[in-house]
Amino acid sequence: MSDSRRVHSFIAKPFVSGFTRLMAAFPPLRATMTATPEPRSREDAARARSVALLWGAICHVTFALAVLSMIFAMWYGMSHSLGRVPQPFAWLANLALLLQFAVTHSLLLTRPGQRVLAALAPPGRGRTLATTTYAIIASIQLLALFALWTPSGIIWWEASGISLWLVTLLYAVSWLLLIKASWDAGAEVQSGLLGWVSLFRGVRPEFPPMPTTGLFRIVRQPIYVSFALTTWFVPTWTPDQLLLATVLTAYCLIGPLAKERRFARRFGDHWNAYRATHQYWIPKIRTKIPR
Repeated sequence: MSDSRRVHSFIAKPFVSGFTRLMAAFPPLRATMTATPEPRSREDAARARSVALLWGAICHVTFALAVLSMIFAMWYGMSHSLGRVPQPFAWLANLALLLQFAVTHSLLLTRPGQRVLAALAPPGRGRTLATTTYAIIASIQLLALFALWTPSGIIWWEASGISLWLVTLLYAVSWLLLIKASWDAGAEVQSGLLGWVSLFRGVRPEFPPMPTTGLFRIVRQPIYVSFALTTWFVPTWTPDQLLLATVLTAYCLIGPLAKERRFARRFGDHWNAYRATHQYWIPKIRTKIPR
C-alpha cells in the first residue's frame, strides 16, 4: 500500500466509525445503520461516501435556508422579499412561484417523477439518493418562493400588544406541530437523511412503516394540516399573505389525495383499516352521550 493510501485509510477509518456511531444514535436511522452493507470495493465505497456527503451537505443547507426564509417572510406577511417584478405582472410572477412548488412537489412523487429524481443524481446513485434529491428540490423551490416573491407594498394589519403575543404563540405552535408531524411520519425521509446516509453506508434505503402514531392518531394528514396552519397564524396580513395562504392551503387539501392512493397500493388492507377510522384533516370529536 502506498503512503498516500495509508494516510487516507488512517483518516477515513476513524471518520467512518465515528459517523456510524453518531447516526446510529439517531432513532429514525437505526434500521439503516444496523443493516448489512452490500459488498463493494474500497474505491467504490470512497466515491460513494464522497457523493453522499456532498448530497447531504447540499440537502441540509438548502433545507435550513428554505425553512428560515419561510419563517421570516411569513412573519412579515410576505412584505419583505427580494422580488422586484413590476405591477401588475408581479401577481402573475408570484402565482407562478406558488404553482411551481405545489405542482412539481406532487409530480415528483409519481412514477415518472421518480425516474426524473433518479436521473438528477450521479450515475448509479439515483435510486438510493431519491429521497435526498427530492428534499433538495423541494427546499430550492421553497427558497425561490419565499425569497423571490415580489411584495405588493400593501399592509392590511400588523399585530401589536397582546395580539402580537397571541399570534406569535400560535405561529410557534403551528411550526412545532409541523416538526412533530414530520418526525412522526419519518424524520429520515422528510429531512432527506435517508438517501445520502444509505449511500454512505452502502445499504438499500429502509423506509419507515406506515405512520399511525403521534399526530397520525388524530388525523391522516397532520403534516399538511400543520403546514397550512403556519400560513394563517402570522402577525402581519397583506394581500400577498392572503394569496399565499389560500393557494398553499388548497394544495394541502388536494395534494394528499394522490399520496393516499399511493398508500392504498403500498399498504393495502392496513391502510384501508386506518383510513376507515381516522379523519382526513379535521379530527373526530368524541362525545359521551349520557344514559
